[in-house]
This record gives sequence, C-alpha cells and structure tokens, in this order.
Amino acid sequence: MFTAQFWDKLLSFSGLDLAKWLLSALIIVAVNKVQLFNDRLSALLISLPLTSLLAMIWMHQSGQSSERLANHAEGTFWFVLPTLPMFLILPWMWRHGWGFWSALGLNCLITAALFWIMVAVLRRFGIDLMPG
Repeated sequence: MFTAQFWDKLLSFSGLDLAKWLLSALIIVAVNKVQLFNDRLSALLISLPLTSLLAMIWMHQSGQSSERLANHAEGTFWFVLPTLPMFLILPWMWRHGWGFWSALGLNCLITAALFWIMVAVLRRFGIDLMPG
C-alpha cells in the first residue's frame, strides 16, 4: 500500500510546497487573531471551505484530472458531515463542566465512530469513501 514511490512523493518538497504551507498557516493565524476580538466572525471565517478551495486550486495547478478533483470535492462533502455534531457536543460539554482535554478527546472518539458509521452506511448505497 505504501510503496517507496508513495513516500518519495510525500516527503519531497518544492518552493511551491513551502508557499502552500505559509498560506495555509497564514489563514489559521489570521482566523485566530480575529477570534481575539470577534469569536463569531472567526467562526464564520473558519467555516468557509478555504482550505478545500486552496487544495482544489493546487490540485488543478499540478495537473490533476477533473475526475480526481470531483472525487476530492465529493469526498470532502461526505467527510464533513460526521464532524458536524462535534461543534454542538463540545460547547455543551464545556458549558456543563467538562474539562477541555477530556471533552476534546471524547469528541474525537465520537467523530471517528460517526465517520466509520457513515462509511458503512454509504457503502450500502454504492458510495465507497474508503476504497480498498
């Protein structure tokens, strides 16, 4: 599954890769700075699919096929759905006395479980998010 070619591609970096890292980091830091004075605006900014859009632009720029771009966009849609309950469960837990790390840890487990449930359910409908 993980061949030498896979690792070579994964671990090789170019100047463009560095620019991608810097732009992605800039977005995260900017949203964090906005949060210091407006938590709702930072939530709006982080909910925008900026990283997905950037990834698709970079995939297109690197010559990826329309089919791969379409698979990425569709997969992103399905992968986002099991993460959504976390954004309601976490604030509820914190408001009811849960500690930061315990609430975050449990929500990671819940999200992972929901992810695998979604994979299993969608397979029954002919959508395979995790092809072998």
